Amino acid sequence: MTAGAGVLLLLLSLSGALRAHNEDLTTRATCKAGFSEDDYTALISQNILEGEKLLQVKFSSCVGTKGTQYETNSVDFKVGADGTVFATRELQVPSEQVAFTVTAWDSQTAERWDAVVRLLVAQTSSLHSGHKPQKGKKIVALDPSPPPKDTLLPWPRHPNADGLRRRKRDWVIPPINVPENSRGPFPQQLVRIRSDKDNDIPIRYSITGVGADQPPMEVFSIDSMSGRMYVTRPMDREEHASYHLRAHAVDMNGNKVENPIDLYIYVIDMNDNRPEFINQVYNGSVDEGSKPGTYVMTVTANDADDSTTANGMVRYRIVTQTPQSPSQNMFTINSETGDIVTVAAGLDREKVQQYTVIVQATDMEGNLNYGLSNTATAIITVTDVNDNPPEFTASTFAGEVPENRVETVVANLTVMDRDQPHSPNWNAIYRIISGDPSGHFSVRTDPVTNEGMVTVVKAVDYELNRAFMLTVMVSNQAPLASGIQMSFQSTAGVTISVMDINEAPYFPSNHKLIRLEEGVPPGTVLTTFSAVDPDRFMQQAVRYSKLSDPANWLHINATNGQITTAAVLDRESLYTKNNVYEATFLAADNGIPPASGTGTFQIYLIDINDNAPELLPKEAQICEKPNLNAINITAADADVDPNIGPYVFELPFVPAAVRKNWTITRLNGDYAQLSLRILYLEAGMYDVPIIVTDSGNPPLSNTSIIKVKVCPCDDNGDCTTIGAVAAAGLGTGAIVAILICILILLTMVLLFVMWMKRREKERHTKQLLIDPEDDVRDNILKYDEEGGGEEDQDYDLSQLQQPEAMGHVPSKAPGVRRVDERPVGAEPQYPVRPMVPHPGDIGDFINEGLRAADNDPTAPPYDSLLVFDYEGSGSTAGSVSSLNSSSSGDQDYDYLNDWGPRFKKLADMYGGGEED
Repeated sequence: MTAGAGVLLLLLSLSGALRAHNEDLTTRATCKAGFSEDDYTALISQNILEGEKLLQVKFSSCVGTKGTQYETNSVDFKVGADGTVFATRELQVPSEQVAFTVTAWDSQTAERWDAVVRLLVAQTSSLHSGHKPQKGKKIVALDPSPPPKDTLLPWPRHPNADGLRRRKRDWVIPPINVPENSRGPFPQQLVRIRSDKDNDIPIRYSITGVGADQPPMEVFSIDSMSGRMYVTRPMDREEHASYHLRAHAVDMNGNKVENPIDLYIYVIDMNDNRPEFINQVYNGSVDEGSKPGTYVMTVTANDADDSTTANGMVRYRIVTQTPQSPSQNMFTINSETGDIVTVAAGLDREKVQQYTVIVQATDMEGNLNYGLSNTATAIITVTDVNDNPPEFTASTFAGEVPENRVETVVANLTVMDRDQPHSPNWNAIYRIISGDPSGHFSVRTDPVTNEGMVTVVKAVDYELNRAFMLTVMVSNQAPLASGIQMSFQSTAGVTISVMDINEAPYFPSNHKLIRLEEGVPPGTVLTTFSAVDPDRFMQQAVRYSKLSDPANWLHINATNGQITTAAVLDRESLYTKNNVYEATFLAADNGIPPASGTGTFQIYLIDINDNAPELLPKEAQICEKPNLNAINITAADADVDPNIGPYVFELPFVPAAVRKNWTITRLNGDYAQLSLRILYLEAGMYDVPIIVTDSGNPPLSNTSIIKVKVCPCDDNGDCTTIGAVAAAGLGTGAIVAILICILILLTMVLLFVMWMKRREKERHTKQLLIDPEDDVRDNILKYDEEGGGEEDQDYDLSQLQQPEAMGHVPSKAPGVRRVDERPVGAEPQYPVRPMVPHPGDIGDFINEGLRAADNDPTAPPYDSLLVFDYEGSGSTAGSVSSLNSSSSGDQDYDYLNDWGPRFKKLADMYGGGEED
């Protein structure tokens, strides 16, 4: 392409764009934004469904519909984005027309345009009259009644795409009204639908929606060729009040030739349902004495018919009232709401407790000639109010009560109350208003009979009050109703007589306490412990006796209660506690029946110095050399201060050896210390007398002997073993002999242990076999014969020895045997035992016996030693009768004199010395 051609194309393009721009400016200059009409008018039916389209407004903004929004000043109607006006809810137009404003505004320029929409309630003749719309208004016709069978409903025309044009008329399919419960014949034609395109091509018609192709199915049908729509059966408004169908037009190939249109079918209500009460029996209540106009209850009946028509408008009335007392018209009912209220005064529960009212509900606004009716029962209970004060059945009541008796019912007060029994209006409350200032009585209510039970709550005394005059008032648990006053019969008098009872004597000063020094002689008069008889109006005598006297120290005069001592009173006795001795005495009268009372008598014993002090300990130990240790001495006295310490400790002058060998030092008032005075005192036991004196008035002294063991001590001040023996009174030779014996005994024990270990090694491989069939038992036949000794018994002692040969024992099969069984076959013979068995032989024998018993399954577990050894044919010990003679033998017992004073008597017995 040449450069000249390219420039030409560019010029042509610019020229075309400029021409298009000029045309757009020309169009905008000639276009005027706004609604196509200033005032839109449409005919509608009185009943409008939610979402039902009413008309369509036309608006042009000269730049297209983009950015244009609609709004109305009515909450019942809205405008869609395409200008269609529809209802936002189901409506019933109350007047002949509805008017509201539709506003269109541009969201970009914020400009606003308004138009008025008027909805006229159409009459049946409106569509057929010669009435023409006013100029400048657009009318859309709707027919609320079913069109004639030959009426054609043309398909609505839609605007072309070439902008807005003024159209003379658009048609919207009016609602179709069908009466319910029609008798037919069926199918019954409703309307014919036709598209003007059926002049050019064949068209097939169909309907969809609830009642056509959705449950309930096939209520409506349509002739696909002619467009005639039928209803196939009777309609029931209570089942479906309206139907919304869509009509479709397609060619023979199924291609859509028209947009679907909406068909609204309304079922016209018929009065075919009676009012139904929610409950057949209603229960209500009203307080007695209520004023006229008091609300009682509400009854409600529902009618399934259309409540906006007379078919569903229910009215109520009262048919009958039972009983008709005190008036036949005690109640009235609101005909529209069903509220029952009182209309007359005179409700009295005590006369009429319940009313039965028959209520009738009728539709057709209560027209009894044309409406349908139903009835229900209203049971009205007259509730109780406290309009009857309680009244005593008598003006006075009487009763009697024994003295000193509590929680006893002495009188029953009866009342009468006409209010409802066992209610707060009937329950009685009693109150004592006079005659009982000390509060001896109370009146309790019997919950069953409502009687007042006069009860003694505080014991009465015949000697103080012989009778009571009470005034009792009765009232109800609930307060009286407004305007009701208390009756003069609500107060009564109660006379209560007190009966005299024989009362027990009592001690005015019970737990009587006196102070007395211990040690008073028997027969001393202590005091008079007398009792008082409260029965002043009875001539009775009181006798006294002892009830408790643990130490039997006291005596009481049976007539006047004088107490004297029967023994010496000792404060240190086990029968006193905290220096107090306690006794109990009984005072009894001679009434019928007799009565008695007890009194406690206490004696506070004042200590006297009647116990000498004692020294502790009674035995002590001290080293033979002084200055190593000393003996601490404590003084104790059964008396109390001031008859105890400080104590005086001293040594007696006789014998003189006491003060020569010992010295005593007082540490404080209760303690002293005993020590050696000399440098050395021979080991032994010494009796040291010590005199101790208390601080009583007069003081008491006591000489106590303390056994003192003097022994050699080690460096720590403890007695050595040898020293302890020496202190026991043995001489040096005896001590040496004892030590040698101990050494020999230890040597023998060591040799015995070594020999035992050797024997254990030799017998380690031997097994103590026990025959499982052998059951050797040791039987002791007799236990109750002591005899005269071993030589006096005629026993076959050879049975206790191990025999060397037992030929009479039958042979047994090889097996386990016990050691105390004779061996079967040739076995080594036991050596002859010596007269004194060797300790090793005895130990081995015992161990073997134990092992045999442990391995014997037939022996009980407690039978562990079965073989007993034989001691010999006689006792090797001589008779001990020779000890009776102190001169027998040639033994020299003079060495016993060297063992100390303890063995002096023994030396005299065996050495032939004379007794001191």
